[in-house]
Amino acid sequence: MTLLNPLFLILLLIPLAIHAENSFPVIKATSTLMKRVKVIAIGEDQVHDSFRLPARIDLDQQHVARIGATVTGRIIETEAILGQEVRKGEQIATLNSTELGLAQSAYLKASSQVNLRRLAVSRAKRLLASDVIAAAELQEREGVLTEADVDLRTATDQLRAFGMSDSDLARLSKERKIHSILPITASIQGTIVERKVTVGQVVQPADALFTVANLSHVWVVAELPEQQASWAHKGDEAEVTIAALPETALSGRIIYVADMVDPDTRTVTVRMELPNAQRNLKPHMLANLLIRKQGIQELILPDSAVLRVNDSDHVFVETGPEEFQLRPVKLGIRYGDVRRVLEGLKQGDKVVVEGGFHLNSERQRKELE
Repeated sequence: MTLLNPLFLILLLIPLAIHAENSFPVIKATSTLMKRVKVIAIGEDQVHDSFRLPARIDLDQQHVARIGATVTGRIIETEAILGQEVRKGEQIATLNSTELGLAQSAYLKASSQVNLRRLAVSRAKRLLASDVIAAAELQEREGVLTEADVDLRTATDQLRAFGMSDSDLARLSKERKIHSILPITASIQGTIVERKVTVGQVVQPADALFTVANLSHVWVVAELPEQQASWAHKGDEAEVTIAALPETALSGRIIYVADMVDPDTRTVTVRMELPNAQRNLKPHMLANLLIRKQGIQELILPDSAVLRVNDSDHVFVETGPEEFQLRPVKLGIRYGDVRRVLEGLKQGDKVVVEGGFHLNSERQRKELE
């Protein structure tokens, strides 16, 4: 009689062992057990892949203005305070500037020179008509007038750069009095969120004295690791949860994904816009940004149907009236309270979503018997 090689026997029995592990007996449920069991037919639905990022609330930089002086001077008055609502054009500080006075003096002198040169040109035209002077004399006086016009335009442009309007220039030309007082006004409507000036302070045009922001909209800003840079796109659905407002979950869409990676943090900036009519969202609040991919049709299974048996996922499938069998399945990641089905089930299969624990206890009891 020929003896079989022991190694050959082991290899022969391995498939039988695997088959035995994955083959479970059919459980016939009693009427009492059926009262605890709920069965549904699984199908396809839209699932959304998602990615969660730490984020922060920030000012909407498209509605922020940093306001400063247009000329060197000393602040002599300011009544604007942090949190104050201001209108566009509203005065928020007053500046006294000798530089402005000198520019106005140069403007008045240039204006006088233009008037004198115009009179000289007009007189030269009359003299030329009477053959008293030559044409070259008239041309010379017209050249001097042109130079005076250039000086006046230069002085006018400088005053406009210092913040004087056309009505201010008209008043200066009419009254011919120097006013070294210049109002500092809000360039947009909003809330004063920053103030860096006090009365008596000497300021330069480069100094930002106030920051005014429209807080009716804010940004949610997050940094996406460069490894996932291709993951988020403008228009993706997103949801924001805020640590300071635990009951609040706000939905919207991504409005911006940076085109460059930050070389220091190796991240890509992602931005979302939120309405803030009630001012509950404060800049610099901590938040979480959940970005959702566009939904795709997938076969899904309620998470409550899944049982862990022998360190793998299983579900009870209805095989007949009041009959159930445990079946191994391969599942994808969780989307809320559902799981994506990769292997083991097909659309229309009836699975147990409630009472699976009791059926599994009955299965184990039968196996022991």
